Amino acid sequence: MNPMEIDCQAVKAKLDAGEDFTFIDCREQNEYDVAHIEGTTLIPMGQIPDRVGELEPVKDGTIIIHCHHGGRSMTVARWLKDKGFANPLSMAGGIDVWAQDIDQSLPRY
Repeated sequence: MNPMEIDCQAVKAKLDAGEDFTFIDCREQNEYDVAHIEGTTLIPMGQIPDRVGELEPVKDGTIIIHCHHGGRSMTVARWLKDKGFANPLSMAGGIDVWAQDIDQSLPRY
């Protein structure tokens, strides 16, 4: 796995343990409306450059980003890393794998 990726099981373990991290959903609003993970903040990938200021307070912490399958979230993680963010991670497989392995009640699309 890419060092900028984290698997769904590790994200779930962090949530269950109450670990401090920022959880970003970089999909579009219509995708978020179909299915989303509780505790995420929706910032669509195209809005990240304009809204990066919202993430400045957590620049030195862990930011986990997810999308549908992992492509967009990896793009966002790399962009944040290039902007000096300490630990941006893409959730491998995205919400599609989350819906299969963690929360089967979520609709897949």
